[in-house]
Amino acid sequence: MNETLNLTNLKFLKKGDLNPILLVSAAIIGLVIMLILIIKFKIQAMISILIGAIAIGLISGMPVEYIITAVNDGIGNTLKGIALLVGLGSMFGAILEVSGGAQTLAVTMVKWFGDKKAAWALGITGLVIAMPVFFDAGLIILIPLAFSLAKRTKRSSLFYAIPLLAGLAVGHAFIPPTPGPILVSTMLGVDLGFVMIVGIFCGIAAMIVAGPIWGSICGKKYNIPVPEHVANQEDFDESKLPNFWVIVGIILIPLLLIILDSVTGIIPALSFLQPVFSFLGEPFVALLIATVVAMLVLGIKHGYTTVELEKVMTKSLEPTGLILLVTACGGVLRYVLQYSGLGDLIGNAVSSMSLPIVVLAFIVAALVRICVGSSTVAMTMAAGIIAAIPGISELSPLYLACTTAAIAGGATVCSQFNDSGFWLVKSLVGMDEKTTLKTWTIMETLVGGTGFLVALIISFFA
Repeated sequence: MNETLNLTNLKFLKKGDLNPILLVSAAIIGLVIMLILIIKFKIQAMISILIGAIAIGLISGMPVEYIITAVNDGIGNTLKGIALLVGLGSMFGAILEVSGGAQTLAVTMVKWFGDKKAAWALGITGLVIAMPVFFDAGLIILIPLAFSLAKRTKRSSLFYAIPLLAGLAVGHAFIPPTPGPILVSTMLGVDLGFVMIVGIFCGIAAMIVAGPIWGSICGKKYNIPVPEHVANQEDFDESKLPNFWVIVGIILIPLLLIILDSVTGIIPALSFLQPVFSFLGEPFVALLIATVVAMLVLGIKHGYTTVELEKVMTKSLEPTGLILLVTACGGVLRYVLQYSGLGDLIGNAVSSMSLPIVVLAFIVAALVRICVGSSTVAMTMAAGIIAAIPGISELSPLYLACTTAAIAGGATVCSQFNDSGFWLVKSLVGMDEKTTLKTWTIMETLVGGTGFLVALIISFFA
């Protein structure tokens, strides 16, 4: 199978050999199969999505060669855009984690804001840290600080834990180089600089609403004491932490380079800089630079040997395999929908309903999130469906960035029993299931909903 088959010989699609009812039925059956495999039988998401995508192709009557082509194209075209970014981002985050960079940010921000406004400091810190560091790692690193503040101020743990959780959830969902928005932007073919800019606006608004505001409400309503295993722990030695501004500078390297690439491309007065930043702002180049700087400044200069750094960075790549494979299978779903003609049907349905793509993207992602629990799977499946809509690539970069944020928002709402994050938060904070639903679940919904509303507003100007 080759590209010629994909682009010029799609007789199956062009001739309209299949009737719409069969295509829709195939899509519904295939998606139901996916959900049953994931929810009922606990089959790994990668396998479930792949089986569901193939089922859509077979039930719709797609020739086998087109199914094979869709699988190959979906995996190849999806991974080539994100594999390096996810890998480099993981290594960058791991160095930041082991060097104490995350603690540096948190401790310094809390000192600046003071105990009374520490919730804001934790929210901002969580947002920044979650961009290069995975959500669960960032939570485990920073939650002791939230407990320390609660112990010192004699307040409910939720007063500080919720803002931290909100910041981490926002950074994880909306702002690259975290994997979620990277995979969605790749599948939609949108400039990562625009995704960052829109994500920052969505993220800040979501962090404020779901963090300090909702955290204050939860802290007053639910008195959750500091867990016993944490209450007796001594605070970490701040003197051994790296410099605050060094950490900030390193984190900003990839963000600024990627954004400058986008800005110099649209502002005529800065066009002379575009050749430089088109290279330096290429996402994998920007992340590579940041990772090398982190190795030198946070690793070697702080006493780590190259052997120790190699072990840290190699271990950080372990969880990326699953992320990449799930994402690749989402690409398969996208190409099966596209090559079968379902993308056209979805596009026509959206047009007839006069439903903005941004809204559709949020709804699809939210439905998958509620059913499956995994935000990664929700982002992957929603991006695959939206990317299959004809003419999606012709939309403006800003609108596509808003669509990316809408998918991220939908994939964040309604965390409950089928989400591993729900149980992680429950156990770490020391809440029962009912309280976790009333606090964490609502917080996640506020994060996703607020981010979506900001993206929707921005899309009106795209």
